Formats: sequence, C-alpha cells, structure tokens
Amino acid sequence: MAVWGATFSSLHASEIEASPPDKGLQEIVDTAQDGDRILLGPGDYSGPIILHRPVMLEGGDDVRIVGNGTGNVITIDGPDVMLRGVTVTGSGLDLSTQDSGVFVTPNGDGAVIEDSVISDNLIGIYLSGPENATVRNNIIVGRQDLRVNERGNGVQLWNTPGSVVVGNAISQGRDGIFVTTSKQNRFIGNEFRNVRFAVHYMYTHDSEIRDNRSFDNTVGYALMFSDGLKVTNNLSRGDRDHGILLNYANKSEFSGNVVDRGGEKCVFIYNSNKNDFRGNRFEGCGIGVQFTAGSERNVIVGNAFSGNRTQVKYVGTRWLEWSENGRGNYWSDNAAFDLDGDGLGDRAYRPNDMLDQVVWAHPSAKLLLNAPAIQILKWAQSRFPALHPGGVIDSHPLMAPPVIARFEGDGYHAE
Repeated sequence: MAVWGATFSSLHASEIEASPPDKGLQEIVDTAQDGDRILLGPGDYSGPIILHRPVMLEGGDDVRIVGNGTGNVITIDGPDVMLRGVTVTGSGLDLSTQDSGVFVTPNGDGAVIEDSVISDNLIGIYLSGPENATVRNNIIVGRQDLRVNERGNGVQLWNTPGSVVVGNAISQGRDGIFVTTSKQNRFIGNEFRNVRFAVHYMYTHDSEIRDNRSFDNTVGYALMFSDGLKVTNNLSRGDRDHGILLNYANKSEFSGNVVDRGGEKCVFIYNSNKNDFRGNRFEGCGIGVQFTAGSERNVIVGNAFSGNRTQVKYVGTRWLEWSENGRGNYWSDNAAFDLDGDGLGDRAYRPNDMLDQVVWAHPSAKLLLNAPAIQILKWAQSRFPALHPGGVIDSHPLMAPPVIARFEGDGYHAE
C-alpha cells in the first residue's frame, strides 16, 4: 500500500512524554515546539484540545482523549499535524455546528489522522477546508443511540483538494464518507457497515473511489452532481436499495466493480450522461440496471448481468446499443446459440419488450400476462423486431461472463 503525506519523523525536534496525572494536555500541546512528538501514556485525557502547530500526538493501547459532550474533541488548526494511535470520544451533538471527534480547519493542510479509534461522536472526522489531508487505518463508529438522520457522517469532507481517506472501517453513522464541493480526492480500501450511504458524493470532481467494500447498507455508492470520477474495483454486497446510484453524475468511468446480493437495483442511473461502464458484475438484484430522465451517451460494454429478476429497466422509445466494436455484455437469461464458436450470441439480445413497458406504466396489467392474446403478441415481437417500441439492444452478447473481480471475504480475486 502506498503511503501518503510527508514523513513526519524528519520534523521531530524532541519527544515529550505525558501521562494523565500530569498537567492538562492542552498545556502540554501549547508548550511544544514545531516538530515535537508528544507521547501519551495509558489513561484518559480531557478534551477539548486544539493542535495549532506541526506536532505529532501519539498514543497506544488504552489512551483516550475524552470530550466534555460539547463541540469538538480535537481541533487541528495548524499545518502538518499528525494524530496517531489514540481513542477519541465524547463530542457534542449539534449538527448545526458540525460537532466532531476530530475537526480539521482550513489551516490544517497536510494533517494525518491514522491508526486511531474514533467512536461515539456526532461526526467522526471532518476535513473542513484543508488541502492534502490523510485519514488512514482508523476505526470509526458513530452514535448508535441516535436515529440515522440524527447522526453525523463517519468522515465528512468539504473543499479539501487532494485529501485521501484510505483503509478505514466505518460503521453506525449517517453516511460512511460524505464529500461535497471538493476535487481530486481519493477514497481507497475502506469498509462500510450499518450506514445509510457508504460513499456519498456531492459536487466533487476528478476523484477516485477504489477497492472499497460496502456491506448491508441502504446504498453503496451514491454519486451526485459530480463529474470525472474513476470508480474501480469496489464491492457492494447486500445493500438494500442500490449498489451504485448516479444522479447528475457525468463523464465518469466504472470498471471492475461488483454489486451482488442486492435489493432493489444494482445500478440506478438518473439524468447522468457520458459515463463508461466496462468489466463490472451486477448480480442478484431486483433490477440489474435502471436508467431514466434523459440519461444519454452512456457506454455499457463487457459487463456481466447475472441472476437479476429484471436485467434492464428503460422506459423510452429510443434504441440504445449496448455493444461496441463487436463486443457486448453477458446476460444470464440469454437463450442464444453460438454456432460459429466466436464467443458471441448468434442473435441480438433485447432485455425488454413492449409488454415490459406496459407493465411498468400500469402494474395491474400483470394479471393479463398469461392471456392468449398477450402470448401471441410476445411471439409476434420475437419474429418481427420492428414491433419493438425501442429500448436497449445488445447486438453482440457474450456467451460467457468476462473476467471480473470476484470478492471473497475482505479481498477480491479474478474469475
């Protein structure tokens, strides 16, 4: 795994050892010099504290910094601060003031928060305006005594270019990671459980989401009003509403992602354009992919759609071709033959027909699906494609699923 941020040891001026019976932690911090390393012995230290110069505050087993139930527990208000190996708990509960376990101000460029436990705070860690901050290898647990809409996010970011969130285990918050009005962020190798959205993007551009794992949340990856994203090798397993949700998200690339054992939709694309989906697997959802509200010029090629009750839901009259350069997608319900052995079906695959659109618009029409007249109409559509009202067509469907990452436990393997 790559290491982000400057090597802090080069800045060390001296080491300061502290233990709970000593003078207050804030006084120790205030007397430290730039580059000092403050080593905390086991025990509880009272917050809140403010770190306003480049120091390392490092703990170990049984080191807790405990807030007084109001405001932030730790505020980082200076550059190149490192916080490592501590438990932070006891923030306030006021969402209007963004009460956090660790709050990093715009002065906190280059801050590093790593190898710590951030638990029972309103917001876990909030990067509010710093550049190139790092949140790495932390366990972040929200307030389980609050309703989901009353909780804060595990990691929250605002206007923090170049910041990365990597290798964290986040649970019990509102959203796992929530980012707004930012750019050039990387979220890599995080795990999310028991949150609303694992990753929630708003107005954030030119960023990367890679190797993350979302288990049993409401939505895996909710990407809204954001452009130029690279979404690669992520897992959504058992997320109840959507694995991947796009809302006004454009010009983004999706590859190597797996959505399986999902609920309502593996992928939902709403008014999102010029996105590229290649080499993903969407499996075991009510709907494999649904797109609507003018979503156009999206490329969907080389993916595997397996075991979804409805592979595609598209209500529209335009024909959308889901193959490129003689290569389409794999469809588990495609009953085609490959007589020439080229790995492609001998006829085009159409996931929907006129009756699907009638049922989507008028659900009560399901009662008529077994009527003789309906069966005749289905037969006629299969013999005369011109009767189709438009929709998705894959002219070169794959006969076998492509090699796509398969997630097992905490890792993934090619298959």
